[in-house]
Amino acid sequence: MSLIKQLFDLSGKTALITGGSRGLGKDMARALAEAGAKIILNGQNPETLATAAAEFSAAGYEVMTLPFDVRNEASVVAAFATLDEQNIAVDILVNNAGIQHRQPMVELSSADWQKVLDTNLTSAFLVGREAAKRMIQRGQGGKIVNIGSLTSDLARATVAPYTAAKGGIKLLTKSMAAEWAKFNIQANAIGPGYMLTEMTQSLADDPTFDGWVKGRTPAERWGLPADLMGTVIFLSSAASAYVNGQILYVDGGMSSVL
Repeated sequence: MSLIKQLFDLSGKTALITGGSRGLGKDMARALAEAGAKIILNGQNPETLATAAAEFSAAGYEVMTLPFDVRNEASVVAAFATLDEQNIAVDILVNNAGIQHRQPMVELSSADWQKVLDTNLTSAFLVGREAAKRMIQRGQGGKIVNIGSLTSDLARATVAPYTAAKGGIKLLTKSMAAEWAKFNIQANAIGPGYMLTEMTQSLADDPTFDGWVKGRTPAERWGLPADLMGTVIFLSSAASAYVNGQILYVDGGMSSVL
């Protein structure tokens, strides 16, 4: 195998993707599987997980499911204990689980605020902590890929809790790098722009919003799930061995222009 192929090859690695049974998480999981990794899909809906796992298996990928609530510390700890019992080591963690809540701040309840922060930010800390503990103990390093957003740097009206959480993801990622780089753990983040998924289809169907996205983005289009595949493979592979604490925006150039 050539050096370049070796750098991006994930054969023999195991990747856990939170929120991996649908949407962008599922597409990133597929990319990692195509690069050779064994896949652990996380989610809370057993039926959705089973359907996704069946698709992966039918495509010839090695896959298992691990249902647990990423917001609940006891659930996260128990999930990793289950992996320990089965002698399964996580080499790559993609902290993808997340939700959105659109509402003006003056109408926002503290409960809705907390739910978004718990799902989008605290979960990355909890799952990242448990994964890193084991990576450090094994002494073989590892990869953590957190999913940020354009709102890791920029704000938009009506999505304050999401913006706060994704801003937190950016600095949580840097904190992970600061503490764990010496153990050969690389922690980086991806900041997707406006991606066309099932969750955003209603926005794309709105002519005004669709026009704003295309007009605001130099690429003049929405991002597609496939646009994240190369990035997640890069940040999960040996090709990014000296990249740490960074957030890579995959946004068609939106964050680069006024």
